[in-house]
Amino acid sequence: MRRLGALARFPLGVLVVSWQYLWRVTALHRGEAPGDAGDLPPGLPAELRDERSKPLADGTGPMFHRRFTVRIEGSSMTPAELIGAVTSNLNRIAPSTVAVFHKTRGGDGPPCVGDEYRVQMPGPWDGPVRVVHSDPVSFRFGTLQGHLEAGQIEFRAGEAADGGLEFTIEAWSRAGDRLADLLYGRLRVAKEMQFNMWVHFCLRAAAVSGGRSAGGVHIDTRSIPEELCRRAAAV
Repeated sequence: MRRLGALARFPLGVLVVSWQYLWRVTALHRGEAPGDAGDLPPGLPAELRDERSKPLADGTGPMFHRRFTVRIEGSSMTPAELIGAVTSNLNRIAPSTVAVFHKTRGGDGPPCVGDEYRVQMPGPWDGPVRVVHSDPVSFRFGTLQGHLEAGQIEFRAGEAADGGLEFTIEAWSRAGDRLADLLYGRLRVAKEMQFNMWVHFCLRAAAVSGGRSAGGVHIDTRSIPEELCRRAAAV
């Protein structure tokens, strides 16, 4: 039933994201290349691995290692202040027409290690996540059972090499099952919806910082074949 519900919402999600993409004026710099073992994600802390975790080994098909980066000019914030602004209200940054964060475990306030969220989306990768890492300039989610992807995603801020701030979203993910693999890896429609979501997130982070994006958003994608993902069975 959950999959049927996700598929019922999928056409609407495609329309929303397609409309946003057509009207976007920000420069997008996309690059794709084959990946290798160095593209595998950080290991999950042992204390955060349980029967509800959904690591890469539970997924199917190739893994995509994607990095979305925006350089920000004109902000007076430090990297820690920017992450603080982002985590104070994730729904302030996320595109409300595509994703809504609901905290299902943990207290009020920013995400802490062990907190859990359900990310409600119109596409078929709607699902639960757990905070597996948090520090003053970054936080990272790991997927849980019931999610239509398997992997991790990290949000972080830092100082750009040529001045200003840099905000990055880095994701390591595989389809959670064969249906998701069809929509994400084969047809690429779900992949493009996710692409648009994280571009929006980067631009909203720049706006929240009080600055502006400089040079658009850079997106690097590396594809890791399924056989190589088997080496990440313990990740």
